[in-house]
Amino acid sequence: MLAQAGHGDRIVIADAGLPVPAGVETIDLLWRRGEPPFLAVLRAVLDECVVERATVAVESDGSWDVLRDIPTDIVPHDELKRLTQHARVVVRTGEATPYANVVLHAGVAF
Repeated sequence: MLAQAGHGDRIVIADAGLPVPAGVETIDLLWRRGEPPFLAVLRAVLDECVVERATVAVESDGSWDVLRDIPTDIVPHDELKRLTQHARVVVRTGEATPYANVVLHAGVAF
């Protein structure tokens, strides 16, 4: 799914509690509470994808160093959930920290 993501596609890295809209492809990595952690999955995805910008919820910590070089929009959590409705894929982690979610907006490599 990540290799197929094209310019403008949304890739969501989600905590265990984010509701996934019906019809959105899901990669469910959760195997127990806290595993795998959000940041480890986010780092792995960022290593594989070109990201032109990110969106996080104002309610989140959102200060993840891994996003420091990526322009980041900050929106209310309800808006972030609306963005997931048109995601190419949601990658669900075992993260139990509230609001540990990010919408990555795919870019191009050139």
